[in-house]
Amino acid sequence: MSKKDFFSAFLKQTKNIGAIAPSSRFLVKKMLDPIDFKTVKCIVEFGPGTGSITHELLNLMPKDSVLLAFEINADFCEILNEIKDPRLKIISDTAENIELYLKENNIERVDYIVSSLPFAMIPNGIVKNILAVVKKVLKPAGMFMQYQYSLNAYKKLKGTFKNVEISFTPINIPPAFVFVCND
Repeated sequence: MSKKDFFSAFLKQTKNIGAIAPSSRFLVKKMLDPIDFKTVKCIVEFGPGTGSITHELLNLMPKDSVLLAFEINADFCEILNEIKDPRLKIISDTAENIELYLKENNIERVDYIVSSLPFAMIPNGIVKNILAVVKKVLKPAGMFMQYQYSLNAYKKLKGTFKNVEISFTPINIPPAFVFVCND
């Protein structure tokens, strides 16, 4: 999907799409830097969109690992389904239902969760539910990486995780904050 097509999709579905352009390679790198890919068994991605982060995750993940990608936008799911990699499982459902899909795939806990969900556009109750289930399914040493276009999510993340580190990526449209969270 071209940047122009992505922007058109954003204009048509502003309630489901939180970005006006795909993630830049600089944002992708910053989101994935905390991951120890040598030990990964399962990564979950929330809101993969057209797959900017998804492609890089698959490039770096071990052959025996799995990537569960939760995307509610049907057009984006079609694009993601074009990725032919047996490790990738596209799930057209909300992130709140992660436990159901982990059970279906015989996965007890997750190493990392990488999220592009637009928390500023999601009702607070749903964000709270998502963060609660994220904390529940992460391994004890697991991490949750989230990017946002403002610092509004900090209080919610800090209310869920003991440690929340923030960095900034100016070379993205729009510039983004990256939150790395763990206990």
